[in-house]
Amino acid sequence: MENGIGIIEGFIRQKSITSLFRSGRKSEEETSDDFSKPIPQLSPIANSVVSRCSKILQIPTEELQHCFETQLPEHAQHVSTYARNLLEFCSYQALNVLTQRPDYLSDKEFSLLTYDMMLAWEDPGVKSEPEPLHKGDESCNVQENENEDGWSFFYSNSTNMAVQVDDKKTVGPEAFARIAPACAAVADIITVHNLFEALTSSSGGQLHFFIYNKYLGSLDKVIKNAKSASGLPLASSLTLAEGEVILDVDGCVPTQPVLQHTGISAWPGRLTLTNYALYFESLGVGLYEKAVRYDLATDLKQIIKPELTGPLGARLFDKALMYKSTAIPEPVYLEFPEFKGSSRRDYWLEISLEILYAHKFIRKYKLKHTQQAEALAKAILGIYRYHAVRDAFHICPSHYKTLLAYNLAEKLPGGDTILETLSRHLEILNSGMSQDDAIESSSVDMKRQPSLSLVSFITLTRLGFMLPKLLDVEVEAKFLERDIWVGKINPLELAVKQLKCNTGRAEAAQETVNQVKVEGIDTNIAVMKELLFPVVELFQRLQFLASWDDPFKSAMFLVVICYTIFRGWIRYIIPCIFVSIAAFMIWHKFCNKGKPLEAFIVTAPPTRNAVEQLLSLQEAISQFETLVQAGNIILLKLRALLFGALPQATDKAVVFFIIMAAVFAFVPLWFLIMIVFLEAFTREMPLRKDLSDRWLRRVREWWIGIPAAPVQLIKLEDKKRK
Repeated sequence: MENGIGIIEGFIRQKSITSLFRSGRKSEEETSDDFSKPIPQLSPIANSVVSRCSKILQIPTEELQHCFETQLPEHAQHVSTYARNLLEFCSYQALNVLTQRPDYLSDKEFSLLTYDMMLAWEDPGVKSEPEPLHKGDESCNVQENENEDGWSFFYSNSTNMAVQVDDKKTVGPEAFARIAPACAAVADIITVHNLFEALTSSSGGQLHFFIYNKYLGSLDKVIKNAKSASGLPLASSLTLAEGEVILDVDGCVPTQPVLQHTGISAWPGRLTLTNYALYFESLGVGLYEKAVRYDLATDLKQIIKPELTGPLGARLFDKALMYKSTAIPEPVYLEFPEFKGSSRRDYWLEISLEILYAHKFIRKYKLKHTQQAEALAKAILGIYRYHAVRDAFHICPSHYKTLLAYNLAEKLPGGDTILETLSRHLEILNSGMSQDDAIESSSVDMKRQPSLSLVSFITLTRLGFMLPKLLDVEVEAKFLERDIWVGKINPLELAVKQLKCNTGRAEAAQETVNQVKVEGIDTNIAVMKELLFPVVELFQRLQFLASWDDPFKSAMFLVVICYTIFRGWIRYIIPCIFVSIAAFMIWHKFCNKGKPLEAFIVTAPPTRNAVEQLLSLQEAISQFETLVQAGNIILLKLRALLFGALPQATDKAVVFFIIMAAVFAFVPLWFLIMIVFLEAFTREMPLRKDLSDRWLRRVREWWIGIPAAPVQLIKLEDKKRK
């Protein structure tokens, strides 16, 4: 294998990558029969792919087959999976060579070859029904009519045109999940199925070449823009640490500013996200002021969430995100104005949370320098892919179908198992070895457990990003194992598949939540009243018994409760309630037999206009303010009692607390519960109603006579910019 690696390195220096992709065509004079010799076990399309891989690797197909049979374990060579595993082996080896150039994403031949790999994966063996040799040839013919940007005319308006194109030659989810993650820039093993669903949302779950080619073109444009943003003049105005990469910038266009709200004012500026922080640069007189840094890497109890903003501090528009941490005195609000929707805000919220969650993952599992670099690189590539899909197809997947790995792990039910698997995956990384050790490791028998390396980090380095040097160039080229292994399922992929059913249930539940949400305070109150009707009805019945309007029922209830307390059965009341609820649920489960629940009928209140709703809201706020004032007065009077502001009232309170202490110390608890119940329940009884009213009046007069402790308000100096 070492000789094969040496041949590959020498061949790369002599040939351009574009000439290696030419679909196995025999127009090139250097194409020999050894490189295009078909393998009997493979289908025509698979033989075509293997032939091209052999030319890229400069290894004859027979030798590639021999390497596969000698280096992989016997279970990978089973007759039923031999053709597919051989195809994967050749494809992964070839992709490792092709991705060493920084501009491979912009080469249309690269998209054609990888797409043909997916097609061949679905039809690898001779027993399969043969298909045309080059599924991509038809795609190439259409490509000739494209413009210089590489965008197909089928996508000038919307991706729904994909359904009308090339219905017979498409790629399914499993083939995409096995080939695409072999190039870490194209897909990640954790989110590859979500990426496929996003790309095929308008094509019935089948990936057309036009969509795939457009996605790669958009991804290449996003990565190039990110690299250019890291250069002058933007990066010069920011103080970036070593290894800090600019992921996205917003607010540079005057028609699409980013507003930072300070007090009741809003100031436009430019927002920049790196793999360590958010930077906001206020727009001065033709120039940007010094950037304010909002840290995402250090543990500062950061909170990032969507928020409402508006002019003069009004909460009107749901187009902002809020950043809060212990390093700043008050939250910061960043608004992304747009005429319709809140897609800009949602995008920045997701990518900011991805970096925040990535650093949270690093701290939780105490990852070292090498593992930390790989974890951050995985987040960076995920953000680039998310940006590419958003720009090309205007798709923003739901948080259960997100393209961001750490976001998915945080929001997916049971997603912590993904993080645990990823941490074990990163723990066995060993990139600090010497060159000799790397060469020795690469020549070890692959029948053992596949080794791992900095796949995402090396991918970013090959794409041209300036990152800290963790590997020698020669070691990097010779020692790079993939996230996916021939004939094996990555533990990360297995963990995601096991949680996929939970995702469906969570999405279905969230759909029902979105359907039952209603607008308006009065409407929500009406729904709540109907839902709490049993509780309200029970409370009204208890009030009726306590009022003694029906002396017989009240007396019977009093006797039953007192007997229950006397016998010590009071402790069984709560368990009985829980058992009754469980029995009620089981009864309805068997009675309904899986039938959908009938809609809950609520009588809607009269429709109110905006002014009436505002007046109702103002009235509700006034009532709430009154309750808060009453609560403050009670606390201030208690403070006055504690500190002896009124000696006579204090003396009575001291005597009361001493008596209560003696009662709780010497009287049985069941007797105290009975006394409290009798006092509360018989308060409206005709025999003691006058006495109870007189006693409550004396307590109320005593409470009114207690002065409130004084309060002094000190206003801090407002240092906010106006």
